Amino acid sequence: MAAIKEFQVTIDCADPVRLAAFWCEVLGYVMPDAPEDEKPQYFACSDPSGKGPRVLFQRVPEGKVVKNRVHLDVRAGTGLVGEERLAVLKAECERLVALGAVCDRVLLADEENESCINMRDIEGNEFCLD
Repeated sequence: MAAIKEFQVTIDCADPVRLAAFWCEVLGYVMPDAPEDEKPQYFACSDPSGKGPRVLFQRVPEGKVVKNRVHLDVRAGTGLVGEERLAVLKAECERLVALGAVCDRVLLADEENESCINMRDIEGNEFCLD
C-alpha cells in the first residue's frame, strides 16, 4: 500500500468564507475569490508554496460546544528559545488578536518545554502559537 502524500484539514464552522479569510491571514495562505453564493456549504484555502495542507471550512448547523479534539499549532517560534521566542510569540499573538483571535493563556518556558500561547480563532476554535 502506498503512503499518503497529501492531506487536507477540515474545520467545521458557521461561516466558511469568514473563517477562511481569518486563517489565510494567520497562515499566509491564499483565498480564492468568494463564491457568488453568500452562504456556501464549503470554502477552501491553500498554501501558495504548495508545502502546507489545504484547509477546508465546512458549514455545520451546530455551534462549537466543547474543546477541540484536534487543533492547529501555528509554528511562529520555530528554532527560537527563551526571551527571543517569547517576544516573537507575543508579537504574533498581538497581530492575531487584531484579526479577531482571542489570547487564552501564555505558557512560559519551564525545564521541559519552551513558551507557547493558547489562543482561539474568530469562531472559538482553539489553536496554539508555538
